[in-house]
Amino acid sequence: MKFFQKKTAILAAVLAAGLACQLFGGAQNTQGKPRNPVLTVLYDHYSFQDGCAADWGFAALIEGPAKTILYDTGTKDGILLKNVGALNIDLGQVDLVFISHDHNDHSGGLQAVLQKKSGIPVYVPSGSYAEFQSQIREKGGQVVTVKEAQTFFPGVQSTGDLGGVSYGEAIHEQALILDTPQGLVVVTGCAHPGIVRILEKAKEVGKKDIGMVLGGFHLVQMPTAEVEKIIARFKELGVKRVGATHCTGDAAIGLFRKAFGADFVEMGVGRKIELGAR
Repeated sequence: MKFFQKKTAILAAVLAAGLACQLFGGAQNTQGKPRNPVLTVLYDHYSFQDGCAADWGFAALIEGPAKTILYDTGTKDGILLKNVGALNIDLGQVDLVFISHDHNDHSGGLQAVLQKKSGIPVYVPSGSYAEFQSQIREKGGQVVTVKEAQTFFPGVQSTGDLGGVSYGEAIHEQALILDTPQGLVVVTGCAHPGIVRILEKAKEVGKKDIGMVLGGFHLVQMPTAEVEKIIARFKELGVKRVGATHCTGDAAIGLFRKAFGADFVEMGVGRKIELGAR
């Protein structure tokens, strides 16, 4: 009887370890297939999990490709660190930082990250302000400028610096493209160059259909009729799932939620999403 109980306990431990590996660690699952990346929202205008603070800005941790990526860093050091602590995340495990654009609500928490891990590569649009790039170097970061679309490592790409204009200001912005079993996942910061333009570029670069789009779409002041046209274009492009947040605006988020139904992904700080899964 004791022998049987021991074997059962060992089997349960192995299964549990395999499941944990599949979801949060290790390069392969028990079937030998690459596991899906997992995105955790660290900073957002909305809160999804108790104990996390909501604030204007955006940041997300992406685990699962060859490396761990911090996408943007939110606005305030203190709030970023509070949420990281509440979610039991170790910023020391981050391999690279991807900055969509140099606005403070996407880069304000970068100093806290560099204090945790000096020398880490920070990928920024090539047109971002020289002063911003100098500040990263002064804080101990390794600046890597991104001009054209490029592959960082297998399955992870940038759209390249797409430029853009918002409220009369020239803005340089890039978006992240992840190749998953269910199609491309596109993660956006504010989509100043235009969310449709970003998706068209992502499809061109990734050479696959788009399975999911997550992040800020910058539609907060967009009339309803224009948002509906954008939603129609999403569907023409074959987008299957949408997680609109941050600068998308409550009204536009409501329209996306209605249009995509069960395929709308609720966002907010603490939200954990297995990318590429149905």
